[in-house]
Amino acid sequence: MDTPHTERKLAAILAADVAGYSRLMGLDEEGTLHELKGHLVELIEPRINTHRGRIVKRTGDGLLVDFASAVEAVRCAVAIQAGMAERNRATPEDSRIEFRIGINLGDVMLEGDDIYGDGVNIAARLEQIAEPGTIFVSRAVRDSVRDKLDVTLEDLGERPVKNIAKPVRVFRITAGERVARSAPSAPAVPDKPSLAVLPFDNMSGDAEQEYFSDGMTEDLITDLSKVSGLFVIARNSSFAYKGKATKVQDIGRELGVKFMLEGSIRKAGNRVRITAQLVDTQTGGHLWADRFDRELTDIFATQDEVVQKIVAALAVKLTRREEQRLRHRGTSNIEAYDFWSRARELLGRGTREAVVQARAMHQRAIEIDPGFAAPYAGLSLASVGEYVNSWTADPAKALDEAESLARRAIELDDQEPVGHMALAGVLLWQRKHDSALAEAKRAVEIDPNHAQAYAFIGMVLMYAGRAVESLDYFATAMRLDPHYSNMLLHLLAQAHYSLGQYETAAAHLLDRIARNPTTDASRMLLAACYGHLGRLEEARTVWAELLKINPDFSLAQRARVLPYKDTAEFERIAAGLAKAGLP
Repeated sequence: MDTPHTERKLAAILAADVAGYSRLMGLDEEGTLHELKGHLVELIEPRINTHRGRIVKRTGDGLLVDFASAVEAVRCAVAIQAGMAERNRATPEDSRIEFRIGINLGDVMLEGDDIYGDGVNIAARLEQIAEPGTIFVSRAVRDSVRDKLDVTLEDLGERPVKNIAKPVRVFRITAGERVARSAPSAPAVPDKPSLAVLPFDNMSGDAEQEYFSDGMTEDLITDLSKVSGLFVIARNSSFAYKGKATKVQDIGRELGVKFMLEGSIRKAGNRVRITAQLVDTQTGGHLWADRFDRELTDIFATQDEVVQKIVAALAVKLTRREEQRLRHRGTSNIEAYDFWSRARELLGRGTREAVVQARAMHQRAIEIDPGFAAPYAGLSLASVGEYVNSWTADPAKALDEAESLARRAIELDDQEPVGHMALAGVLLWQRKHDSALAEAKRAVEIDPNHAQAYAFIGMVLMYAGRAVESLDYFATAMRLDPHYSNMLLHLLAQAHYSLGQYETAAAHLLDRIARNPTTDASRMLLAACYGHLGRLEEARTVWAELLKINPDFSLAQRARVLPYKDTAEFERIAAGLAKAGLP
């Protein structure tokens, strides 16, 4: 029998495994395996491919990876740990899958597809002593990357490691925001009363009624957000806890709020029962609790009553304008409200099919109550979405229709922020940046806790060539919505790209791609970042991934749609791609 041919080479070896894997399997074997597979397929393996690594072997909970250079191994590890921190944001600490990573640069022996030797063994030992969510590297790796990467190498001294004759000098890598530990640092609690409204439980025994309990929750968040004396967490972050058994204290710490509203809704025939309780997230004690048994037609009055009691319990004084806004309802017709609630949920999904369904339901709500402003704004948002995603054969007509609908919504109800947000969207894509900014700021004036409006202001400023100013608005949006959407990461990257901060932009884009592996827009910008940074092979790899996701991707279409005030901003993207030899 032939013996395998043995070769030697210098290689960077990355070893990774899951901290506390046996404990996690004992808690939930099936769920742990499902989550681990998702992390591997959606985050870790794509990052390894992007940085030209080769998976040598897989264990039940880990990987051994071979890289041509220590720089690529460290970049890959940083991207993996940053991505895992993002994916773990809404997961309770005792259920998180967290990786330990060790990296060594050394001589290895190759036999077939396998590798052996002290170079491999030291990487494995570093991984075993690494803390969850961190990267431990050897001195050889430190010496290879310290002048090439924007990372901090913390000297932990010499450590004795198993089966290695001499102690190993160990360094821990941190990279600012890019390598978070097991959880992001808890945001500071604001000076004003701060509140998160968790999704009310649907107690109707009918999954089809989920939209109703979710809609009620959203309405309460919207109403409370309009109170300037409160700090209210956005719907997106509140709903991150839906269906999860998370301690009140953990939610308060993760969201940076002092209070939490939770409850349940049971809808049966023409009756509805609502229970609600306001909880102190530090002590777990109840400040207020109540139950409401009402006719379904009284639902709006019940919402008002809940809001008034919460405001009173928190000793917040309303301005006269806020009292008027809270008393005002867009419709008193429960059937129109019902169709609009369903449409709002569908529109939030963002798929082409869901937008078509949302259109039909918004139109039905308008037929029932032509004076109800919100469905007009919803239709406007749908038309803008169709324009941006090229889901329409006549883009100009779609924008004209969106503008008409948004202006009708404002005409019917100037005190609802959704109409102003819809019009701001239309005006931005029409490249009327100053007018778009004014409408978005009007939405914030009406709703001082509107995270989406702050993000939108940041986006308008970025496209208007005011990227430095945009960063403050993005930061406010992220504080109001700690579980912010992955799209915000892309907008942050665009702002840093416009400022020529390509490393920072690339880090945000890698995080975004980890959270949304199907994005082609982020891959386009990442390839351009790599082009400007001289990382040409990585740029070409990312571009190949983009074309695999979207073979019909058109740079010309992106140039036509993206509303930069100065076309030189998009030309900078094209220049980055050109540096990598890409179209």
